[in-house]
Amino acid sequence: MADTPLLKTALIYDFDGTLARGNMQEVTFIPSVGMDIGDFWGEADKLTKSADGDNILMYMQLMLQRARHSDQPITKALLAEHGQEVKLFDGLKSDLTGPGWFERIDAIGAKYGLEIEHYIISAGLEEMIDGCPIRDAFHHVFASKFAYDDHGVAIWPAVGVNYTTKTQYLFRINKGVLNHWDHERINRFTADEDRRIPFERMIFLGDGDTDVPTMKMMHTKGGFSIAVYDPRNSEKDQKKIYSLISEDRVNFVAAADYREGQPLDLIVKGLIGRIAINAGTMPAID
Repeated sequence: MADTPLLKTALIYDFDGTLARGNMQEVTFIPSVGMDIGDFWGEADKLTKSADGDNILMYMQLMLQRARHSDQPITKALLAEHGQEVKLFDGLKSDLTGPGWFERIDAIGAKYGLEIEHYIISAGLEEMIDGCPIRDAFHHVFASKFAYDDHGVAIWPAVGVNYTTKTQYLFRINKGVLNHWDHERINRFTADEDRRIPFERMIFLGDGDTDVPTMKMMHTKGGFSIAVYDPRNSEKDQKKIYSLISEDRVNFVAAADYREGQPLDLIVKGLIGRIAINAGTMPAID
C-alpha cells in the first residue's frame, strides 16, 4: 500500500445551509447596509420577477446597489471580513476536543488508500467563502463572484451559480477543469479512464431545493449524495428533506452535525469505505 499512489476522491459541499447556518449575506452584510433580512430577500425576489431574471444575479446586483446607497463600496477585503462571521455547523473546525471534520475525513481516506479533496459548489459568494475560517480545507471553490474595477471595487456580477448551473461543476471536478470559463475542455470528449476524479469516487452534501438537481445527477452518475438539514429546523422542514430519499434523489439524509460519531460522520466514513472497496484500495483486515 505504501508504494501505491492514493486515488483521488472528492467530497463536494454546498455552503449555505450545508456547512453554515442560513445565508452568508444575512449574518453581517445585509444589516451593514441598513436592511432587514426579510426586506432584502423580498426586494431581490421582486427585482428578479420584474426583470424576468436570474435570482442569483439579481440579489448580487441588489447588494451592489444597497452598498452604493450606504456609501460602502464592496471590495474583496470587505466581503472576506463578512465571511469571517459565518456560523459554521458543529464539528467542522478543530478545537480543544480534537481534530475537525476535514482532518478526520482526510485521515480515513488515507487509511483506505484514497486522497480526499474537498470542494465547494455554492450560489453564495466566493469572496465571503475565502474569508471563512475553513477556507484552507478546500482544494477549489466554485461560487458566485463579482467583477472589479481598477480600484478593486465590485462593479458587476461576474459569475452567478444557481441551482441548475451547479451541475456543470461536477463535470469540471470530474475532468479537472478548475475554472468557470474553459468550455472547450469541459465539452471535449474525455474517456472515463482519463478523467481526474470519476463520479464513482464523489460524495456530494447539500441541503434543500437548490441542490436537488446536483444531488440527483450525482446519484444517477454512480456517486453518492447526502441531504443535510439544520438540526434546529422544524419537523416539517426535516420531513421535506426526508422526502428526497423516497423520490430517489439522494442516498442518505442526516443532520448537519460534523462531530465525530454523529450520523453524518458515520455515513461519510462508510461511503469512503465503500468507494475504497469498489476501487480495490481497501487494506486487508487481519
